[in-house]
Amino acid sequence: MGSSNTAGGVAKEENGMPDGGVDGGGSPAETPAFCKFSEGEKVLAYHGPRLYEAKVQKTEIRKDEWKYFVHYLGWSKSWDEWVVADRLLKFTEENIAKQKFLAKNQNLDKTSKSGRSTQSKPRSSNDVKVEKEDLRNQVSRGKKRKGQSGTEEKSSVRSAEKLAMLQFPPTLKKQLVDDWEFVTQLGKLVKLPRSPNVDDILKKYLEYRTKKDGMIAESVVEILKGIRCYFDKALPLMLLYKKERQQYQEAVHDSISPSSIYGAEHLLRLFVKLPELLSYVNMEEDASGKLQQKLLDLLKFLQKNQNLFFLSTYNGSKSMEKSED
Repeated sequence: MGSSNTAGGVAKEENGMPDGGVDGGGSPAETPAFCKFSEGEKVLAYHGPRLYEAKVQKTEIRKDEWKYFVHYLGWSKSWDEWVVADRLLKFTEENIAKQKFLAKNQNLDKTSKSGRSTQSKPRSSNDVKVEKEDLRNQVSRGKKRKGQSGTEEKSSVRSAEKLAMLQFPPTLKKQLVDDWEFVTQLGKLVKLPRSPNVDDILKKYLEYRTKKDGMIAESVVEILKGIRCYFDKALPLMLLYKKERQQYQEAVHDSISPSSIYGAEHLLRLFVKLPELLSYVNMEEDASGKLQQKLLDLLKFLQKNQNLFFLSTYNGSKSMEKSED
C-alpha cells in the first residue's frame, strides 16, 4: 500500500469530503461508552509498519469494544477493513510527522538489510496487499493449469509476485491521491482531449529510450504496444470513476481510441491495475523480472516529466473542451 491501487487501485469509493483533523493522538484506553473516532473523520491508520491516510466510514461496538470501518484514501475499497482504536491516530501535525518518520525509517531499514535474503526484508504494506490480491487471482483461476508441472506453477506465482511489487515514486502516489480527490470529492474532471495524450507520452518515452540506448529496442516497442492496448481496453472497464462515465461516452466514439483522448492522469491509474491484469498472463520468472524493470523505468520517466505530463488542477464537470475557431 502506498493507491491504487490504486491507486486499485484507483477504483475508490466516492464519499463526501473528509472532515479535517482534530487535536489528539493515539491515547487512553477506550471503553464501550467512549467512541474515540467519529464517522466521516479523516485519520491516520496503521497498516503494517506504516501509517496511511484513511477515513472512518462506520463505527460499531463489537465484543465490548469500539471497532472502526476505515477506507484508505487513494486505495481500492477492497482494502477497507474493520480496525480497533489502537490502529488509528488523529489527523494532526504531530501524527503526520510520525507518519513521515515511519516511512523514512522503513526505507532506511530496507537499505541496511539489502544483503540478506528477500524473505528477511521488511516489505511495505502496499507490497503485501497487492501480492495478496494477485495471489487470490491466481487461486481463483484454479489450483494448477492443465499440463503444468508443480515447478512451473511455482515459477508462475513468483513471477506474478514480482509484477505485484511495482513501487510507485512518492510524488506519483500523491498524484493518484490528488486525482481521486479532484474527481470524487470536488467533482472536477480532466478536460478532454488531453495534450499530451497517452499515445504522445508513449512515443516520447520510446524516443527517450532510443536516444539513451542508441538504438530502438524491439522489446520496448512491444511493451509500449501492449500498454496502449491494455489502456484502451481497461479504461472503460476499470479506470474511470462514476462521475467520469458520461464524459467518456461523449468523448470516445466511432473509431476514436481512448489513448488519443486521455492523458497521464488515467495512464497512471492503469499502472495501479497492471499487476492484477498481468497476473492472468502465464510468464516465466525471468521475463517477468525484465518486464517489471521496464515498467518501473516508464514510471520514473513519468515522474521525471510530471510537471509536463500531469495537470496540477482539474476543471469543472464540463466534459469536452470545445475547440475555439
